[in-house]
Amino acid sequence: MTVLYLNSDRMGDGEPELGRKLLALFLEKLARSDVNIDLVGCVNSGVLLTTEGSPVVESLRLLERKGARVATCGTCLDHLGLRGKLLLGEVGTMDQTVQVMATADRIIRP
Repeated sequence: MTVLYLNSDRMGDGEPELGRKLLALFLEKLARSDVNIDLVGCVNSGVLLTTEGSPVVESLRLLERKGARVATCGTCLDHLGLRGKLLLGEVGTMDQTVQVMATADRIIRP
């Protein structure tokens, strides 16, 4: 299983706007590539990618149409008050996160 682990709404630790731009470009290119992603897991500020106002929702929807399951951390959604604003995928649990991280063949973290 190949997992795309998105624990932030940006790529890298530098300038925030640049990081958001880089992640958007990465997700667009990944969605249009032949790389097979089985699961997209979104935690912490990564939940901003699957909720209302996300600039990358179309790339994530394309990954979903290609067969990827998209799971967004329920604890994170609740903490940020975003559970009712989820646009795609399912609400995940920490038990699922532990299982996936422990059994994945490959974890991609941009």
